[in-house]
Amino acid sequence: MPDVRNPAKPTAACVTRTGLLLNATESPVDTYGEMVMKHVSALVAALVLNAVANLCMKMGMKSVEAGGGLLAGGAVGAIRSILTSPVLLGGLICFAANAFLYMYALQSRALKISLAYPLMVGGGYAIIAVVAALSPNLRERLSAGQWLGVAFILVGVILVAVLTPADAAA
Repeated sequence: MPDVRNPAKPTAACVTRTGLLLNATESPVDTYGEMVMKHVSALVAALVLNAVANLCMKMGMKSVEAGGGLLAGGAVGAIRSILTSPVLLGGLICFAANAFLYMYALQSRALKISLAYPLMVGGGYAIIAVVAALSPNLRERLSAGQWLGVAFILVGVILVAVLTPADAAA
């Protein structure tokens, strides 16, 4: 029930669209927007960490390959190769952080999986393609057709993002 001295300010807790219980000093709209931004920020961070993890794996495996390959020393040798490579360990840490942030983002009722997953996959592909082409360590060259494909992927991801209806009941 609203306060008779200030009708716009509720005196008791209220439930927002996300089901969160707010106290009388919180605005449901501001809190909902902040919650969505936290989840979107986590999704973007997860996307970047996933791309970094993949790039670390590729760069780290170059030194492992030079030593005979990942399985040259059997399972124990593979574990030793991974644990003694700072780049591979960094990649694994990035994968773990990516998984944690992606799960955090997915808990949002407003962030649909039909939007989150294309952003992760398409955005990650574009980041990796650009970095692999620009990195002196990787020196990957993409043809004009491949760059056009990357552009189409990004256009598709943007279309999915723009055309996904916003509703809190997702």
